[in-house]
Amino acid sequence: MLKILQNMNAMNNMAMRISDNMLHQKKYGFLSFPLQHHHHHIRRNLVSAPAALPHLPVPALQQTMEKYLRSVKPLITAEEYSVTEDLVKNFVAKGGIGEKLQNLLLQKAKSTENWLADWWLHASYLDYRWPVVVYSSPGLVFPLQTFHSIEDQLKMAAKVIAGALEYKVLLDENKLPQETMGKDPLDMSQYHKILGTCRIPGVTRDSLWFADPANPPKHIIVTRNNHFFYVEVFGANYEPLSEDQILQQLQKVVEGSQYPSTPLGILTTENRNTWGKAYKKLAKDKSNSYALDSIKTSLFLMCLDKPNPNLKGLNKSTVNALQMVHGLGSKVNGANRWYDKTVQFVVGPDGELGLTYEHSPAEGPPIANLMDHIMDYISKGATRSTLPAVNYVPPQRLKFNISDDIKTVIETAETNLDILVNDLEMACFKFPNFGKDFIKSQKLSPDSFIQMAIQLAYYRLHNQPGAHYESASTRKFIHGRTETIRSCSIESVEFAKTMLDSSKSDKEKAAALQKAIKSHKDYTIQAVNGLGVDRHLLGLKMIAIENGLDVPKLFLDSGYICSTHMKLSTSQVAARCEAFMCYAPLVPDGYGCCYNPRDKEIFFGTSAFNSSPETSAQKFKEALERSLIDMQNVLLASQLKSKL
Repeated sequence: MLKILQNMNAMNNMAMRISDNMLHQKKYGFLSFPLQHHHHHIRRNLVSAPAALPHLPVPALQQTMEKYLRSVKPLITAEEYSVTEDLVKNFVAKGGIGEKLQNLLLQKAKSTENWLADWWLHASYLDYRWPVVVYSSPGLVFPLQTFHSIEDQLKMAAKVIAGALEYKVLLDENKLPQETMGKDPLDMSQYHKILGTCRIPGVTRDSLWFADPANPPKHIIVTRNNHFFYVEVFGANYEPLSEDQILQQLQKVVEGSQYPSTPLGILTTENRNTWGKAYKKLAKDKSNSYALDSIKTSLFLMCLDKPNPNLKGLNKSTVNALQMVHGLGSKVNGANRWYDKTVQFVVGPDGELGLTYEHSPAEGPPIANLMDHIMDYISKGATRSTLPAVNYVPPQRLKFNISDDIKTVIETAETNLDILVNDLEMACFKFPNFGKDFIKSQKLSPDSFIQMAIQLAYYRLHNQPGAHYESASTRKFIHGRTETIRSCSIESVEFAKTMLDSSKSDKEKAAALQKAIKSHKDYTIQAVNGLGVDRHLLGLKMIAIENGLDVPKLFLDSGYICSTHMKLSTSQVAARCEAFMCYAPLVPDGYGCCYNPRDKEIFFGTSAFNSSPETSAQKFKEALERSLIDMQNVLLASQLKSKL
């Protein structure tokens, strides 16, 4: 597989198949994580009834294509740009294919609540056949805890479970605050899809299972030493178990899992077609069918992990990040998982705390919000006073009958996971020099500032711009998910060149930075209002396919291929606690970069692939730190000189 990743022809094929950020549909690339930005001033107001939301707009064709040309220009040669310009001209010509597809898309928009929603779910996730681990599922790293014994590990796990149950009750009682962006209410439906949901593997397409709100799950699954335990966490009248009762349940799990079991969970790390076939075979057995159904219908997983190896040269937060993303391989905690479950909490014996989540039902905000609630619960203790639950059953170990051919699939899955684990490089760190407070004191957008630092870091390392994906939330619209902010712009490239030119003054550098930030902010505003380039292009491509028409040449052009081969896959996922999200790059020769900007510092999770000779997460981390410091120095120096 790694040879495929390194094969340039395969990469070109991939790029042709990527639609505008059908970024997820690619055959040889990596899934981007369209996570919500919290810099759009999201506010929470307590509202129990869902707000009526507008439909996602279909942008004007001419406007989209003008924006598209601007975003492509810095990434290709003048000759290539001339070809792209001609293709765009033909595409938007009166009576041309673009106009025809636009009209078909407008018709679809009239007959659906959200013209993009189903296409996005299938193209980005359920039709995506590469493994969800590394390629798709992000990890979320909570602050490191201090444990002195297995009992401490279990007590923390009990607190996490109790906090999550409290959150579930808030959801069920419709007491979760309504979020707004400015005055606009946001779609809250994703919040109701994170607990209880499970992805079901298929032979060619996956599906999602959602819990019935009228009959909600009363149990979770706890994994330890690759065993799976059905653990009730609600009593007979749907009252949550107390922390002490949960702790007793977990102690029984430990008693029943002293020795490792067959690493069945490793199957969920496989190629989706391979896993779909194995799932079908497993489910034919009555005992297996019951166990699979128990996992599917659980609220979430709690993974009680064994110790991580001491990985030389890596700081603790990087090791924790790798643990959350892939469990550090088949011989460590990679099989102590069920990656199809939307939420899997992880508690390790050395204070590791976090989760991994399956991306298809929701973006990052509900997950970050759940995490913040749990961390508040841990620091404050229970906020609901409930009587201890009654009439609940002790944990039940799920039994699987594993045939020889399934054992063979497990062995292959172990090998394949270890290849992925060895290929993913991460460098996670806290940038302590400044945070949002300093950036705001300069009257600049913190998110745009960090995005320009990422652009500068890439240019510093590679001496050229890289196509750059940042996700914007479209939750102002019903069933809204994301739009792409194309952070690489004419202005961002000019800024990077100016910053790295020693003949330029601090004043010129500061001016270039401010211009680049303004350009980024303007694009962001358009993206959150459903007026970006990428989802519209995806719609035009998908409506052509749906109507049996040829995919226009525009989508095979070098401008399109370059601008959708996202070498930088980035997201801001803000959390109140010292936490960060992390994930793999989108493409074999790219970087992943997720960040949590706080008042005085910024947390980063960066990644690259070892199989790419061109990239290094460690070098990118160093370039990013240097870029942030240089940008601060330039702003301060230019102000000082203007005062003299």
